[in-house]
Amino acid sequence: MPSPRPTDALGEVYAEWAVEMDRYPDMSIELLRIIFDDWQRVTAEPEDVTYRETTIGGVPGILVTPLASNPQEVLVLLHGGGFALGSSRSHRKLAGHLALATGATAFVADFRLAPEHPFPAAIDDGVAIVRSLRESGVRAGDITLVGDSAGGNLALATTLRLQQLGEPLPAQVITMSPWLNMENTGATIETNNATDFLITRGGLQANIDRYIGGATAPTDPLANPLHADLSGFPRLYISAADTESLFDDSVQLESRARAAGVDVTFSVGKGMQHVFPFLAGRHPRADEEIALIADWYRAGR
Repeated sequence: MPSPRPTDALGEVYAEWAVEMDRYPDMSIELLRIIFDDWQRVTAEPEDVTYRETTIGGVPGILVTPLASNPQEVLVLLHGGGFALGSSRSHRKLAGHLALATGATAFVADFRLAPEHPFPAAIDDGVAIVRSLRESGVRAGDITLVGDSAGGNLALATTLRLQQLGEPLPAQVITMSPWLNMENTGATIETNNATDFLITRGGLQANIDRYIGGATAPTDPLANPLHADLSGFPRLYISAADTESLFDDSVQLESRARAAGVDVTFSVGKGMQHVFPFLAGRHPRADEEIALIADWYRAGR
């Protein structure tokens, strides 16, 4: 049977990247970062949103402010990119759609990237941002951690670290296609290989090696939240596509969170691609997901 072909702009971009990475397997991490900043190409520019480069807790990033937003409600977005790629530039428009829909402001953090800064540098940056927001007068209950792919891992891990430290926790956590399994054994890595146009087991392993190689074990709960005790965790939203290679990570996260008594909501994008909310403003299912996240967010206020 012929191989499946991309059915939306996000799948087309992923397929383009895959071709170039196969063509140039020795591509430098610097060039990969330039390519992955192109992630924002599939996202429509949200209206009535301003952007400002700033620093929070010593971490640079972009502050995203819809015209009608509440500055005391903050989404802290930790971007995806395998802990090594991605930036505030690749994710600012996605953050804009989320902030506009929720009525909050958003900070897209340029946390330190691997391999230059391996585990747990990015988690430390997440903790520093939350602490700085609290010190500036934002209540912990008005902070929401948001993360996609590896950033979903970091949103969970930052919350777990704050819990370990006995500090006030964010009110809620939003994950989109979270990548959690650092053992690289997710069931859908193989079963969804033909329908995921970006992710491969080899690519995942390369990023695992960059992030935690020699720094900790792949079962460390702060590196792999599937091994964490989620008791007392804030309310949790999980969004993932059923055709993506990392879908099993979300399935396992929901199961473990529910077993720990966490208030968890799991939204599945049927036939969509990895982090499908990137299509905000250009695809009805992505727009629906942004609206579902916003409804969930407001229900917890």
